Amino acid sequence: MKQIAQKQKMTNTDGEDKDIVALARDENDAVVQVFFIRGGKLIGRDHFYMRIGTEDTRTQILTTFMKQFYSGTPYIPREIMLPQEIDEQEILENWLTEKRGSKVYIRIPQKGMKEKLVELAQKNAQLVLVQDKEKLKREEGRTIGAMKEIEKWLDMKNLVRIEAYDISNINGFETVGSMIVYEKGKPKRSDYRKFKLHTVTGPDDYASMHEVLTRRFTHGMTEQKELKEKELSDEYGSFSRFPDLIMMDGGRGQVNICLKVLEELRLNIPVCGMVKDDNHRTRGLYYKNVEIPIDTHSEGFKLITRIQDEAHRFAIEYHRSLRSKDQVHSVLDDIEGIGPSRRKALMKKYQSLDAIKAATVEDLANTESMNEKAALSVYSFFHES
Repeated sequence: MKQIAQKQKMTNTDGEDKDIVALARDENDAVVQVFFIRGGKLIGRDHFYMRIGTEDTRTQILTTFMKQFYSGTPYIPREIMLPQEIDEQEILENWLTEKRGSKVYIRIPQKGMKEKLVELAQKNAQLVLVQDKEKLKREEGRTIGAMKEIEKWLDMKNLVRIEAYDISNINGFETVGSMIVYEKGKPKRSDYRKFKLHTVTGPDDYASMHEVLTRRFTHGMTEQKELKEKELSDEYGSFSRFPDLIMMDGGRGQVNICLKVLEELRLNIPVCGMVKDDNHRTRGLYYKNVEIPIDTHSEGFKLITRIQDEAHRFAIEYHRSLRSKDQVHSVLDDIEGIGPSRRKALMKKYQSLDAIKAATVEDLANTESMNEKAALSVYSFFHES
């Protein structure tokens, strides 16, 4: 109702085009609110954030905004109302007049409806600034605050980068690994990595995790050496940046696999496991041979859950993409002389591989795109041991 009343107030103007500009600030940030009134009606509003220094005055901030905003806006109204005087006001008026092609007035209303409009814009700017600060505070609680909680649980300091790993397979088919990275409580997707297993056959999660971790940190050590020789920082290579903490999706078994790899590579990185209950929900952290209970309502717990879900999602997504690619491949592709067009013709006529196996050479040769040589190749493939 207040918003409706405020909008109604703003239609009770003199019918001119005008912008109403107001400012709210604290030590480091400022919000400038602009109301756009055209033909005496409020047609829109916008707010703009500015990073400021403690020494910047309100006058300086408004002056800077006016120069930046009106140098780029396509339309300049006849009147611009401000809450206070600004530097170089006359010069700015002349500059705006030249851009508009007719007289532009910068006014600081002292009474009446115009003053109330500026005051309303000022309140809006203050509201946006407060709401934004509260939003940032909540976001910091979800991210940096959550990392601080994990630090406390594990008795750590300066926890910035967390890496988590997961393995995905279906009965050992196309086993893949995922590596995800969180920095300051937020996902850093540019550093995510996928691993297609080379040395493991069958559903062996421990062996798969050993390969993934060995490849990740061996690559990282090589990258570190190369960057050192080129005198570059680790910002030039994501693998060269080692985590402050490794989180394994499981308890003692997965943690021990990771510790074994780190010992083999002579690396010292803290490792903890994300332990689940019987309902597959995270219940605590396994760290230094002890299970640490955690508050399931805390931001730290919620962050751990997000990390766990993200590692799992990323691995499943990669695995699904590989399965999709593999399903495009047919047994018929392995037969000499059978390309995409002949494969398509055979499947269209026979509907199934069993039907193709049961066909005679003569039947196969009478299929579209096929000839006797190709038919014999298909028949031999299925009937010769």
